[in-house]
Amino acid sequence: MTPTAHTTRGRRIGLLGGSFDPAHLGHVHITLEALKRFDLDEVWWLISPGNPMKRRGPAPMLRRMARAREVMRHPRVHISDIEAQLNTRYTAQTLRALRQKFPLARFTWLMGADNLAQFHLWKDWDEIINTVPIGVLARPGEQIAARTAPAAQIYRHALLKARQVRLLSIADAPAWAFVNVPMRDISSSALRAKGDWPS
Repeated sequence: MTPTAHTTRGRRIGLLGGSFDPAHLGHVHITLEALKRFDLDEVWWLISPGNPMKRRGPAPMLRRMARAREVMRHPRVHISDIEAQLNTRYTAQTLRALRQKFPLARFTWLMGADNLAQFHLWKDWDEIINTVPIGVLARPGEQIAARTAPAAQIYRHALLKARQVRLLSIADAPAWAFVNVPMRDISSSALRAKGDWPS
């Protein structure tokens, strides 16, 4: 079902952006953990047309969407190409457009600890953290590196305590939460390198 302003009213929606080139069980795992840990009603996978921080372009959008739908079969997860529809290139632009299109939804941005480490390099990153709560999912052992990231240091006052993590989706920005999630040892780049996802 295509989300509308009416159907998203009051919904707590996690946004997991990326090229998903290809989507894999690691994406599925962190999505299910985010639904549970951050008390989300649903998660949207935002399949991006391309990552501005990567030199090489991803596989065609239709192919990546099809793969995402193969690996992620869950009634509370929506596979979306809305960034291509909105013609947005950066996360901050996408969030502006989504909040205008779905004004009564409560969005939470989801990211891995590796993204948090370079978050301060994203275009308008401080606008993002002041617009929506952010849920960071990390492998055990990544906690120190993530917490010493520039963005984490600047916004350490907005970090929720462990017992507050389930309140993230209803928190007012700036707010972020950090959870340790045992990760599957799999990545999109590794699948491409093995030839399991030809470019």
